[in-house]
Amino acid sequence: MRDPHRAAFEDAPVGLAILTPDGAAIRDANACLADLLGYAREALAGTSLATLREGAASEGIEIWRRRDGALLDVRVRVNGGVLAVEAVDADEAVRAEQNRDALTAAGLGEWRWDLGSGRIGLSRRAAQILGHPPGRSLTWPDLRGMFSEGEARRVRRVLRRAFARGRHYTLECRLARGGDGRSIVVGVRGEPVRAPDGTLTGTVGVLQDVTTRVEARDALLGREQRLRVATTLADLGIFEWHMLEDSATWENERMFEIFGRDPAEGTLGKTEFLYEILHPDDRAEVRAAISRALKEDEILRVSGRIRRGDGAWRTIDMAGRFERDAPNRLPRRLIGVVADVTDRRYAEERRTLLIRELHHRVKNTLATVQAIVGSTARTASSIEAFYEAFVGRIKSLAHTHSVLTEATWQTADLRALLANELRPYAGDAQGGLDGRVSLEGPTVALPSEIAVPIGMAIHELTTNAAKYGALSNRTGHVDARWSVEPGGPQGVLHFAWRESGGPPVAPPRRQGFGSRLLQRVLSTQVEAEVVTDYAKEGFSLTMRAPLPARDESLNPLA
Repeated sequence: MRDPHRAAFEDAPVGLAILTPDGAAIRDANACLADLLGYAREALAGTSLATLREGAASEGIEIWRRRDGALLDVRVRVNGGVLAVEAVDADEAVRAEQNRDALTAAGLGEWRWDLGSGRIGLSRRAAQILGHPPGRSLTWPDLRGMFSEGEARRVRRVLRRAFARGRHYTLECRLARGGDGRSIVVGVRGEPVRAPDGTLTGTVGVLQDVTTRVEARDALLGREQRLRVATTLADLGIFEWHMLEDSATWENERMFEIFGRDPAEGTLGKTEFLYEILHPDDRAEVRAAISRALKEDEILRVSGRIRRGDGAWRTIDMAGRFERDAPNRLPRRLIGVVADVTDRRYAEERRTLLIRELHHRVKNTLATVQAIVGSTARTASSIEAFYEAFVGRIKSLAHTHSVLTEATWQTADLRALLANELRPYAGDAQGGLDGRVSLEGPTVALPSEIAVPIGMAIHELTTNAAKYGALSNRTGHVDARWSVEPGGPQGVLHFAWRESGGPPVAPPRRQGFGSRLLQRVLSTQVEAEVVTDYAKEGFSLTMRAPLPARDESLNPLA
């Protein structure tokens, strides 16, 4: 009966040889090996391997010489004194070597994970990437030690999902490189391997060190995030205008907010922006700025008014730079930012007007103080009388300015001016606790240009009444009434001051400052019609003054 082991040896489809104990020569060979090398089986017995080998063709492939002198590429494996020799197709070997070289050149290392043995085989490049000695396989515990706890769990989840679906997979994972412990990011691509019966036997793939690329990507994302945060805090819209296509890309939601457009409506090109959105009076300036920035290769800076989607006009500032593919070539796009500066421009204009108003008021106040000094000095009978009259008039002037400063729209309330002057003589002056003063009329906000002279006039009327008229005794009465009649931009103020119950009145023998103020200042600065009556039973004054139009730019609530 034929020995089954001998039969398997002789009938094997690959070349087999039993080596001598020292492994240097062939003791016995099967028919397949004899045919492969062109020898009779008996002739191979005792043949030294050194006479057959001509060198190495590539990794795992040797060059052997046939008996007829022809060279042959073979794959050789030795196991327990048995030599297995298998012919390799030359084209296949070349392609395998080229593929391996291409993978190495691309920085890719090959790996194979055999689930049966649990071993992970690495190519030289893969071992180099992981910092592992070449030629030695890894186990999952070896690999697991390179990952953090969380990263290891994530890798296992990816692999389980890939195995369950039977599909290829990709992942990036961070690990501590063997040997030096340096933290690197590895990009892995793999695919499950199955036996003919569908059983999962392992997985194969390639890996690559992508640390530099990931760090560059993270840095870019970080810069983009910081830019977005900065532009969001600054309320800036970001855009790109592609010149050849005349189309725009709006990079953030602020652009749509500034132009009052819904994202579903899309963005605006140059033509639509210039001729439909931009104010006609600003088009020439914007076109000139664009041409200048293109010609001189400088940053574009321009302002203009735009009509939003809701019809409102807003003022924008726009800045950007034209990007070129290469020097001396026409730019292909404009990258820039847009800011809605409507409120800021309005605030600047209002501040300018307020400063102008302040200069005007200070100039008028100084002129008024100068007139007060001169006229008070001419009519005073002593230093004490001058001081008393001068201080009273300055206090009245200061109070009027205080009322104007505290008001939100640089105005003074007529009732407040009257109450402030008359309160010392009639309680709270709101109808009179002792019946000595009556105030009746609607709320009237006096603009600053007429509030100062009218406030001074009320002070003079009160002072004269306290010295010579109805407030100089205990029985006198002052009645102040006012109304606003139609006429002019804001109506006409009709004001009446009547005194009664005081000492008998006689016309003044000479005109003092108070009289000149009532006649000249009110007539000149307020453009008022003033009528005075020195009737014996009590002094009276009537005034009709046009109320000037308010400057809307001075209204903080507009």
